[in-house]
Amino acid sequence: MNEAKSNMQLVSKLLFRLLPAQFFLAVIGSINSIISGLFASNCIGVDAMSATGLYSPFNMLINAISLMLVGGATILCGKYIGKNDPGSVSNVFFLDTLISILISALFISSFLILGIFDLTGFLTDNPTVRPLFNEYLVGQAMGVLPLILGTQLASFLALENKMKRTTIASIAYIIVNVGLNYVFIIRLKMGAFGLALASSIGSWVFMIIQAQYFFTKNTTLRFFKGFKSWKDSISIVKIGLPGAASNAYQTIRGFIVNSLVLAFVGSVGISAFAASDTLLRIGWAMPTAMTAVSRLMISISIGEEDRQTLVDVTRNLFRRFLPIMCIISLAVVICAEPLTMLYYTDRSQPVFMMTVWGFRLLALSLPFGTIYAHFSCYGQASGKQLYVNILAALDGVICVAGFTALLIGQIGMNSVYIANVLNGVVVTIIIMLVYPIFKNKRFPKNVEDMMVIDESFGVPEDERMDLTVRSTEEVVTISKSVTKFCLDKGIDKRRANLAGLFLEEMAGNVVAHGFNMDKKKHSIDVRVVHKNDDIILRIKDDCIPFNPNERANMVTLEDAAKNIGIRMIYKITDRIEYQNILGLNVLTITI
Repeated sequence: MNEAKSNMQLVSKLLFRLLPAQFFLAVIGSINSIISGLFASNCIGVDAMSATGLYSPFNMLINAISLMLVGGATILCGKYIGKNDPGSVSNVFFLDTLISILISALFISSFLILGIFDLTGFLTDNPTVRPLFNEYLVGQAMGVLPLILGTQLASFLALENKMKRTTIASIAYIIVNVGLNYVFIIRLKMGAFGLALASSIGSWVFMIIQAQYFFTKNTTLRFFKGFKSWKDSISIVKIGLPGAASNAYQTIRGFIVNSLVLAFVGSVGISAFAASDTLLRIGWAMPTAMTAVSRLMISISIGEEDRQTLVDVTRNLFRRFLPIMCIISLAVVICAEPLTMLYYTDRSQPVFMMTVWGFRLLALSLPFGTIYAHFSCYGQASGKQLYVNILAALDGVICVAGFTALLIGQIGMNSVYIANVLNGVVVTIIIMLVYPIFKNKRFPKNVEDMMVIDESFGVPEDERMDLTVRSTEEVVTISKSVTKFCLDKGIDKRRANLAGLFLEEMAGNVVAHGFNMDKKKHSIDVRVVHKNDDIILRIKDDCIPFNPNERANMVTLEDAAKNIGIRMIYKITDRIEYQNILGLNVLTITI
């Protein structure tokens, strides 16, 4: 039980260490939309706000494509990392970059044609809104490439444990966007085109700061190098497509809901929804970030066939992530009117109360959306494609558009907001009850039941042993436990003793040198696996990066005995591999 608790603490600690950078990544698009909305509503007018609302489905489509590539590439890389295959990770990076550029080119040409030649009549025939929307579309075209590519680079920086660069890039983006909006709109009076151009230039700054790392000597991932085969390009799309389907469906939903609102409420409804939905994207950035860090952990756990960590990631969702989202949701509900005042100050205008109710009701869907995003990500990584697609269709189109169509004639604009909440309730019930009961033929009793993990996944409990080292005194004790485990599994005495000796040497090194490098509390997660008559030792710690391979090759004339223990292990063992994954040292020894 102590080992299980320790693993849960390690998983939680790692997830929360990764969370800030991923939040910044998720929030930059939201802040871009908020900045645009604030300048549009306060400096240009309500019609400009309608133009940004009309662009929202296009933005969802771009996000869907970007999410498809990020999800597919991250999950694929995680599995390759779990299998210790760095060459395939480089190949995925090459292919993901190339696909991002090609897709961006398609979007750019489409937006320019639609905006320049005034081909947007199928979206709005309003003579005031349409020209503004055309200008906005042309300006946004210039930022598609850095937006898509910058998102991809951020996911690879997370794998390289370089999230600080993404944080710096995000802050720079926000500063540039605000500054250029002031210059283009207030000083130069560039209107909707300046609104979009400011965010596009900000996206370029965001991408360039991140891209610089991949030209340094510190990374094995380099632009257009490391190509092995085209096969992984199909895998990226195949794995990522179900996860991105939700955003694709939301694009369709956006067009449907916009049509219903224009028909029953008018353009004022579009403006109200755009304001509340745009600002709430800050709230949605948190579950997006939570899903991003969970995706990394889930994919690596699947690659390692680590059932315990896989379950602990989902436990973390319910014990830590979900309470945070409930607090955020409550805060938005309480602050609905002050938030509305950021966009509209005249309480007598219909748009004011429409926006207030948007904040009050849409905020209630945040906790439900967090559950959906996590389980969709898990289903995507574990190959449950049909399940993920059904959830995406329900969440993306069927529930929201369906409930809106049923209610809008009776309750007007609030139908859109209520439909989002009802959608969350329905999808959550399917995830937590309907699907587990259907697959397991019983009521779910715990998190593992809800996840419906294949019984064949991972190493059986009687063929593995999980231990935790917290001090020097525990190293020798656990070493003896490892030797006994090996003997009990029928491993010959020589290899059983070597397993205990190897663990004592490597774990002792970490305790002696890693635990004392800072004032943080550390532990070592040890897993011993009996598989195909082999003994596999996996030693994982959260100390500073330490590659034993470098020490194994280090011999000095002054002290020939230095690092002799590590050098001995490298000579005797069948296979030893080291990786630094998400800031964790992971050493795998096969005997």
